[in-house]
This record gives sequence, structure tokens and C-alpha cells, in this order.
Amino acid sequence: MATQIAVTGAVLAARGLDKSFGSLVVASGIDFELPQGARYALIGPNGAGKTTLINLMTGMLRPDRGQIFLGGEAVTALGPAARVKRGLVRTFQINALFPHLSALEAVALAVCERQGHGGIWWRRLPDYRAAVEEAHAILASLHLADDCYRLTHELAYGQQRLLEIALALATKPKVLLLDEPAAGVPRDESGALFGVISGLSRDITVLFIEHDMDVVFRFASRILVMVGGRILVEGSPDQISADPRVREVYLGQKRHG
Repeated sequence: MATQIAVTGAVLAARGLDKSFGSLVVASGIDFELPQGARYALIGPNGAGKTTLINLMTGMLRPDRGQIFLGGEAVTALGPAARVKRGLVRTFQINALFPHLSALEAVALAVCERQGHGGIWWRRLPDYRAAVEEAHAILASLHLADDCYRLTHELAYGQQRLLEIALALATKPKVLLLDEPAAGVPRDESGALFGVISGLSRDITVLFIEHDMDVVFRFASRILVMVGGRILVEGSPDQISADPRVREVYLGQKRHG
């Protein structure tokens, strides 16, 4: 029987997560919970353990101790694919797109994979009209409809990052984990990228890693700060901006001269 937790409204939660590689502690006593529809940022200096935490949540790494819950159900023992099927989905910082497919074909294939038609690449996409229509709707929601017939490698870099999100949305996620979604995107375009992310359906809870503090404070409703494999503090943007511990270890004089 699945273990349940007494966390009201938490769609994703961690309890007492520990992870070490030999003497190197990369996660220690991590506790947090994300409510339905939240927009959380995960920040911290390099080496704080942010990507390690994402890997723990998605099953890429197994914790030494502690539990992970999705919708109140313990998923700690499940592998990455099983977690995706339950609605816990991530994107990666490094592109892993289909370079010789159009954006529409790539997302339609992802939809078909979710529906159990994983061998569609040797068939004609028109045979799967519903999948194509769903893929087009996903691309339209991310402002990619006008470029849906372009090959993925021809898209501007910011559009490729949005396409990564489109591929994730094709799995119908409950929780979307974004590891530096604006990495490599020109600074003047990152705001537009996060504007699209913040406009995603509130049925989807979002946790994103980001180094640009202007973007974090603009788009996150709550912020988790990691230092040395631990959650130092959680709070609203105003609370994090004013917290002297955060200013000392991470923000410094960036927001307070």
C-alpha cells in the first residue's frame, strides 16, 4: 500500500532527504513542500546542491535517507519513467531535441509516446490527427505555433528552450521541474521566456532553478535557498530579499547596495 503523508495541498514534498558521495554531503535533511499551482524558484551559489535535489526528486538519484511524495503518495522507490507517468516531469539544461524533425513532429511524437504509440516514427503522422492537434495546441500555448513546421535545429535558442517545455507538457505533468530554462538565452529574451512559463496552467506546479535574480524575484511566488546541500530558508521574494543570511551567502550587494 502506498504511504501517505499528512500534507494538505502539497503536490510535491520531500521529508528528510540525505545524499552523500563518500565524504561529500550533497543533500542533508531537506524538507519542503510545493502547493498546487505554485511557482517556486530554487536558488543558491554554485555547488549548493540544486541540480542534485532535482535529480533526487525525479529519481535520477536515490536518497540515502528520507522520502519523496507526489500528491501524497510516496514515490521514493520509483524510477524516473514511473514518476513521469505519475506527473513529475523535468526539462534539462542541455538540449536533447530531435534535430531533423519539425517542432510539431517532435511534440506529436511525445504525445504519442504518452498514449502508448511509441513506434510512431515509422508511420505517417496524419494517421494520428488527434495527437497532432494536441501538439499544435501545446505549441500555440507557448507562442510557437507560427514556427511549428520549422526544424527544431533551425529555431532560435529561446524557442528551443520553449520546445523543451512543450515536450514536457506533452506528458501532461502535474509538477514541472526546470533546470535553468533560460541558460544560453540572451538576457533580453529571458523575461519573455519566463513570462510564458509563469502563464502555464495553474494545474501545473513549477519549480525552476535560475541564477538571474531579477528573473527570480519577478516571476517566483516563493523562493527556496540552498547552501551546502541544505535548505537555508524559504520565503516570499520580499522575505528572501530582506533576509540577512541570504544576502550574506548569495545575494550580497546585488539587490542592496
